Amino acid sequence: MFTDIQDVRERLAGHGYIAGQEIATVLFLAQQLDKPVMVEGPAGVGKTDLGKVTAAALDREFIRLQCYEGLDESKSLYEWEYAKQLLYTQIMRDVLAEEMSGASSLKEAMERVAGQDEVFFSPKFVLARPLLRAILSERPAVLLIDEVDKSDPEFEAFLLEVLSDFQVSIPEIGTLSALHIPLVILTSNSSREMTDALKRRCLHLYIDFPGREQELEIVRLKVPGISEKLAAQVVEAVHRIRALDLKKTPGISETLDWARSLVVLNAEQLDPALARSTLNVILKYEKDIAKARDNLQKIVEGQ
Repeated sequence: MFTDIQDVRERLAGHGYIAGQEIATVLFLAQQLDKPVMVEGPAGVGKTDLGKVTAAALDREFIRLQCYEGLDESKSLYEWEYAKQLLYTQIMRDVLAEEMSGASSLKEAMERVAGQDEVFFSPKFVLARPLLRAILSERPAVLLIDEVDKSDPEFEAFLLEVLSDFQVSIPEIGTLSALHIPLVILTSNSSREMTDALKRRCLHLYIDFPGREQELEIVRLKVPGISEKLAAQVVEAVHRIRALDLKKTPGISETLDWARSLVVLNAEQLDPALARSTLNVILKYEKDIAKARDNLQKIVEGQ
């Protein structure tokens, strides 16, 4: 358990995540209030990492549900292991034959078999997907529902029901309730607007690109061996690149990739020639790279 907001910051930092006061406050309140957190912001600012690091900081099981278009209940909650059921049926066919022997009619035989439904529709045949795993986890878990904005509105409505009660009804078995309420973190890149109903259920957190000082601190932490001068140059160049009109603005992950690449190249400082040859590490579209090359002097030297 986090004891206070400062404890949140210190524990996350201990696992390599630099959290500001707002992030730490929201996480602490989410824990205390048993409320999910909806984390929004541009791609590459550390939304997914927040879920992973929170689980590590709290020493909880980490469970991730990756959302996508067409995701449904069977892929997110549970499904029956039909192959396993069939295998058990084949193994037990002699027992089934004995159970039906002496039946005076087909109806009676079917009724005898139906009386054994609990054998074949039991928890041992339920394949738990991430949502059910989080509910049934024997120790507290962190459930990351990643890129929820990529799912369909129908799935969002189903998700709202699960998050409201943290229990699941399986017709053949009954209602399964959470042993421990998981700490739920949902992430969204805002590719579509989430419903008010889901937002009301969650605490809101927006993570933007970090300021220069915070990003420099992240680079120092995540890229051991980088010189202070090179780290400062990389961060400054990234912030100038973000000011351009790009199709995909580079996130923190790209900043770290660029810094690590320059360290591998034994660079001590960033110059226009080196930046030109490594822009493809930080930018993912040719038009963005071309635009950056047109502004290379300004990006590297501020001129």
